Amino acid sequence: MGQLDGDTTRQVQDAHLSGAAVVDVHFRLHGLVGPAVLIPADHGYALFGALSRLLPWLHGSPLVGVHPIRGQLVGNRALALTPASTLAFRVPVTVLPGLLPLAGQSIDLEGTVLRVGLPHVRALRPSPVLSSRLVTIKGMLEPDAFLEAARRQLAELGVDGQPALLERAGTRAIEGRGAAPSSPWIRRTLRVRDKEVVGYALRVAGLSPEASIRLQIAGLGGRRRFGCGIFLPERTSTPTQAVQETGERSN
Repeated sequence: MGQLDGDTTRQVQDAHLSGAAVVDVHFRLHGLVGPAVLIPADHGYALFGALSRLLPWLHGSPLVGVHPIRGQLVGNRALALTPASTLAFRVPVTVLPGLLPLAGQSIDLEGTVLRVGLPHVRALRPSPVLSSRLVTIKGMLEPDAFLEAARRQLAELGVDGQPALLERAGTRAIEGRGAAPSSPWIRRTLRVRDKEVVGYALRVAGLSPEASIRLQIAGLGGRRRFGCGIFLPERTSTPTQAVQETGERSN
């Protein structure tokens, strides 16, 4: 329990060792309804479903990660799109042609219609500190067990870093709904069909350049296609501020 899927681990390691490039691909998003376009803060499962209807091959590609959409938290677990909002993927360059047909398409995300703009490709860059807004590890619900499982996964990937949970800045619910949390850590849930999957925001520090790129390629935990376990270099603001202000980390 708490281990990476074996086939996925081997494919990630093979791609990294062979020098295959992995990049982030960003498509600008445009709302078609309303002056303030709102989407659910917990949108990973719905977004992947909408994308798969347009690109059925995504279901069979375990190395494709879909970033959570950035936005401004407005309460009641909703995000307002901003000029910085994009539809973003982390993919091997070999699958880039398969994503290009998204440009100009419309996506219905739980009733909000979004138009997909043109793509922009960004290379991964090494950073000694990476963070993910939500990492999920099967069966690991409590902070101590989760952190130990994260350490094991880092070791399996050959990543020399120190993982740590991210602390909350205050007592309010991080995504604007529910009672004040009792834990000091940023704990999130992802709804998948009729179930809620529990995970934590995670920071990994002390990374060498090679280990930083390896972690960005592989991620940690599961459900990368739903936006989980995708790591980005930290912003200049504190990790907690970045998570609370936008619901997602900046590139």
